[in-house]
Amino acid sequence: MKFERYGIGIAKGLSVTIRHLLRRPITTQYPEQRLNVSRRIRGNELIWNKDKCTGCGTCAKACHIGAIHISTSTNLVDNKYEVQKYEVDTGYCIFCGLCVEACPFEALFLSYDYECARYRRNDLFQDREKMVETSERKVSGYFYPGRAAKLPRQSLLVDNDRGKR
Repeated sequence: MKFERYGIGIAKGLSVTIRHLLRRPITTQYPEQRLNVSRRIRGNELIWNKDKCTGCGTCAKACHIGAIHISTSTNLVDNKYEVQKYEVDTGYCIFCGLCVEACPFEALFLSYDYECARYRRNDLFQDREKMVETSERKVSGYFYPGRAAKLPRQSLLVDNDRGKR
């Protein structure tokens, strides 16, 4: 049996702690400083382009969860569908992106937003008015490489740490 001195392990652990305590922190202060996320992020909201949407319902058929509800009526003058109701239940949606990939008219996109916590279940429903693209709700480059090339590069903690030195 080998005789060891007690407390050497604690001293080694404390030395590691003290070394890291004296280092400059590299943690991003989240609410104040935000990093650019990946260009192709699958955010927690869908963005719908009402001008490109024809009401075909392919996105609703592709959704295996059944989170998309769409109802249309026929416009006899223009001989096409008009979307009466377009609603997504983001409480059920798993943000897989199959609806975006299935849309033949490029009318559905995923957004950059990933902070979509709500206090009430009814606030998780997105209707047509809440789904349009605005300056706060930007389209990500998921499934659209042409859009992804125009978006800002992803920033990393490592890049921020190198820039401060």
